Amino acid sequence: MRTERLDGGVVRTDAPNGLTVLTESMPSMRSAAAGFWVRTASAHETPDKMGVSHLLEHMVFKGTERRTAREIALALESRGGALDAYTGRDHTTFQARILDADLGLAFDVLNDLVRHPVLRDADLTRERQVVIEEIAMVEDAPDDLVFDLHADALWPEHAYGYRILGTRDTVGALEASDLAHLHRSAYHPRHIVFAAAGNVAHEHALAMLRDAGWLDLDPGPPWRSVPEPGGAWRGERRIARDSSQVHLVLGTQTFRYGDGRRHALSLLTTVFGGGMSSRLFQRVREELGLCYSIYAFNSFHQVSGVCGTYVGTQPGTAEQALEVLRAEYACLASAALSADELASAKQQVKGQLVLALESPLSRMYRLAGLALYGERYRTIDEVLREIDAVTPDDAAAVAAEFFDPARQTVVWLGPS
Repeated sequence: MRTERLDGGVVRTDAPNGLTVLTESMPSMRSAAAGFWVRTASAHETPDKMGVSHLLEHMVFKGTERRTAREIALALESRGGALDAYTGRDHTTFQARILDADLGLAFDVLNDLVRHPVLRDADLTRERQVVIEEIAMVEDAPDDLVFDLHADALWPEHAYGYRILGTRDTVGALEASDLAHLHRSAYHPRHIVFAAAGNVAHEHALAMLRDAGWLDLDPGPPWRSVPEPGGAWRGERRIARDSSQVHLVLGTQTFRYGDGRRHALSLLTTVFGGGMSSRLFQRVREELGLCYSIYAFNSFHQVSGVCGTYVGTQPGTAEQALEVLRAEYACLASAALSADELASAKQQVKGQLVLALESPLSRMYRLAGLALYGERYRTIDEVLREIDAVTPDDAAAVAAEFFDPARQTVVWLGPS
């Protein structure tokens, strides 16, 4: 095994079978966070199997070879801890937040979920309906649904446009054999990242993995990388729906997580719609009173990304809001940020970063991201210096490319 100390408390081990282990020791804490990341999710699916990764994530909680669903639910909750999982576009995660004394128990439960689910047909019948209820919940929340519709519009030919939850039809057609096939093909060491942070020692984490047999497992098949999407669709799509508001998302394809322009884009997003002091909030809500909720967002994936804006407004003001948004896009794309705006955005982003990393859970996520996205380790001070190093010209170049209003894919959900 190759073990490397990346920083005072940060250690990484790469096992011969492909398993990656990252820990950050925070001795002053009385808690810890730990999790397994699996390099497979919605972006690795086919259209007819859309939602299979998410359904498998649900199904592992229905029982393992050693625990019933109730025993899984009680194991950490009864100790004051929390057990959770989620499916994204690039990976699926199983994680726990616990007292440091319960790290061994948390690992045992997580290991059970990842390695030994039973995936029974009888459980699938019920859990399939639970996921369909989750889909229905999104369909009844237009401010959530509009983002699925935007991804579908932006990436009509790429799996990044798939719905993570799947659809009623695809989920309804999935069988236990589909889940078992995905588990056999993807839940192997070379597909797995284990990360932990808090009052945890790296040697202890390795010992737990060794005792559970992880270091002796066959690597499994190579994990499938996500193909790069081609050119994203540009245009406007209006979806009629009887609702009290029109929900608008404007957005465009950007770049992958590891792109050097990431900090410049984050600063621009902050200036544009990152809070009450942002341009969009001040112009669209405070000056014109056209909305209650408005914000800008960006997401970085394995091979691409998206940045955009959301606004919810009444049908009678939707056209005006869209016109104002396009004007604000044009302004940002054509005129450099002022020195004060850029300095303020840097301070805001740096403050959010430092505050977020005050918890073991956030530190754990940061560690996992190093392996999942092939990033080199940077101390927090290095990251802060990289943010400070963004120049007005850097920001202007990114703004000109990604905030051109003609580049935006617009999705309108609500009354015509």
